Amino acid sequence: MPQRTVVVTDTQCLLHRNGQGHPERPERLESVLTMLSEYEHKEQLEHITARNASHEELLRVHTAEHIQHINETARETFTRLDPDTATNAHSAGAAYKAAGAAVLATTRACSQAGTSSFALGRPPGHHAERDHAMGFCLFNNIAVAAATALAGGLHRIMILDWDVHHGNGTMNTFAGSPEVLFCSIHQSPLYPGTGKIDEIGTGAGTGYSLNVPLPGGCGDGIYLQVMLDAILPLGLAYKPELILVSAGFDAHERDPVGGMQVTGAGFYHMTRIVTTLALETGAYGPVFVLEGGYDLTGLSEGVRACLLGVADGPDLPPYPEPDAATRSTLTSAAKLLSPYWGEGLFHNL
Repeated sequence: MPQRTVVVTDTQCLLHRNGQGHPERPERLESVLTMLSEYEHKEQLEHITARNASHEELLRVHTAEHIQHINETARETFTRLDPDTATNAHSAGAAYKAAGAAVLATTRACSQAGTSSFALGRPPGHHAERDHAMGFCLFNNIAVAAATALAGGLHRIMILDWDVHHGNGTMNTFAGSPEVLFCSIHQSPLYPGTGKIDEIGTGAGTGYSLNVPLPGGCGDGIYLQVMLDAILPLGLAYKPELILVSAGFDAHERDPVGGMQVTGAGFYHMTRIVTTLALETGAYGPVFVLEGGYDLTGLSEGVRACLLGVADGPDLPPYPEPDAATRSTLTSAAKLLSPYWGEGLFHNL
C-alpha cells in the first residue's frame, strides 16, 4: 500500500522560459513548491534532486538530431521551435533535468514496492515526438522514463495520461509495442487533434492504446466513470509491472487553457483508483510525471490531491451517476478493443 511519496525536482527547471505571457511559465513550478512547503503531511514525503537524463536514455525515445537541436538552443537567448514552443539559453538544461526527474522518480519507485513518486519538472513532455518538440514540450519525459524501465527488464508498463490534451508523442512512441499500455482521457476537439477513439495502436501494439475523447465541460463524475468502467478493468486485465501517470492538471475547473470541470476531489479519487490498481496488480508506483496545468491554484490543488490520494491509499469511490454519452463512447472503445482482449472486458457497459 503506497503511503509515502518521493518528490523529484530541481531548481534549474525554473529557468526555462517560453517568452513573455506564455502559460507554461516558471510560476507553475513555484506554486507547487510553495504548496509542498505548507503540505500537512510532510513526513510522508522524501525530497530528492533531479539529475540530467543521459544521452543514452534520451536516444531510446528521440533521434540524435532532435537531441542536438535542443542542445543548440542553449547558445541563443530565444529560439522559437514551433508556434507554441520556445526556449531560452537555460531551456535545454531544464529539459535534461525534467526528463532525468522522470527517470529517477521511476527508478526509485521500482526499487521498493509500495513507493510512489512524483517528478516535478518543466518543460512538460507528452507532446514531444521522436524527432521534434511541440506543444510546450522539448523531450518526452514520461516516454524516456518508460523506455528506461523497459531497458531495465520490465515488460508491461501502463501509462495513464489524464492531461486535458492528448499525449500524442507518448502514444506514438509506443504505438507498436505491447510492452506499453497507453490510456488517455482528454478533451476533444482540442490541441493537438489526435487521440481519436479508433487509434488503438499499430502492428504488434494494436489493442494496446485506449483513447477516450470527451467533450468540453466534463467534470468529476464523468472522469470517474471512465476510470471505473474502462481504465481500471483494462489495467487489471493487463497486469502492469509499473504504472506511470502523465499528470496534467489543465482539466481542472479553474484552468484557462482547458475546458473541463474536474476538481481537486476528482484528482484525489482518480489517484486512489490508480493506487488501487497498483495494489491489485502488484505494480510498482504509481509514478506521477507533471505535464500541464496553467492556473496556479488549480495546479497546486491538483498536485496536493494526488499526494493525499497516495497517502490515504487504495480505495474505489462510489460509482457516479452514469452519463449516457460517456457510456456510448466507452462501448465503442470496448468494441474496438474486444478482438484483442476478449468480450466483456469493460464489464459495466
